[in-house]
Amino acid sequence: MAEDLFRKGSPTAPPGYFRWEAAGLAWLGAAADGAAVAEVREVAEDHISLRRLTFVNPDPPMAEAFGAALARTHDAGAPAFGSPPEGWVGDGFLGPLSQPLPLRLRPAESWGASYAQQVLGTLALAVDSGVYHRSDIAVVEAIARRLDRGEFDDGAPPARLHGDLWSGNLVWTRAGGVLIDPAAHGGHRETDLAMLALFGCPHLDWVVSGYLSHHRLDAQWPERVALHQLHPLMLHAVLFGGQYVHQSLEHAKRYR
Repeated sequence: MAEDLFRKGSPTAPPGYFRWEAAGLAWLGAAADGAAVAEVREVAEDHISLRRLTFVNPDPPMAEAFGAALARTHDAGAPAFGSPPEGWVGDGFLGPLSQPLPLRLRPAESWGASYAQQVLGTLALAVDSGVYHRSDIAVVEAIARRLDRGEFDDGAPPARLHGDLWSGNLVWTRAGGVLIDPAAHGGHRETDLAMLALFGCPHLDWVVSGYLSHHRLDAQWPERVALHQLHPLMLHAVLFGGQYVHQSLEHAKRYR
């Protein structure tokens, strides 16, 4: 009986796109007792084949178990903030396969410096596409300067991030939550949690509870959620415009 595979491909994908995805899945999957990841069966220049997953409706115990496993994945760490997954060199990709955008990955000594690079890289795309007005650009640049100065750093070491953890990239199976479609890199652990909150996640409170049962966060972490959501909202503004432009600017104004 042939193995049941899910094949994702595109003849117009950027060079290395599917190798980037495979490297991220392998790196995340190497975390001891971490979150499960989709199993890669084949990688080529124009496609990736994964073992097919069967979806089930999650319940609170599943969500809590996933949260604890995600914390263990983060705990596996990374060489630096902004470092790519093992087996990959250079920048990565973020966004839909139909229109992937570059994810700037330059190892940095602090999360703030790394995140500022990512924000400014996306701002350049937004400027080119005419998404923001000049006054809007100034707001984002002011936040990037604060980030680069380390005003939002908390001293935590770099975590092993999924990097694009919206609910669509978390598949619930009988065995629990499984990660797909990563933009894996070294970053701040709060980023993955903020992404889950941004677009909604089933039983999110239980996911967070499970996470905190394994790894405590400082009392101020809820105040930084919108800051971690700024970059993905800016990416959505570049891709889709509309409400994401307004939403990204509302988030930005909280930290200027």
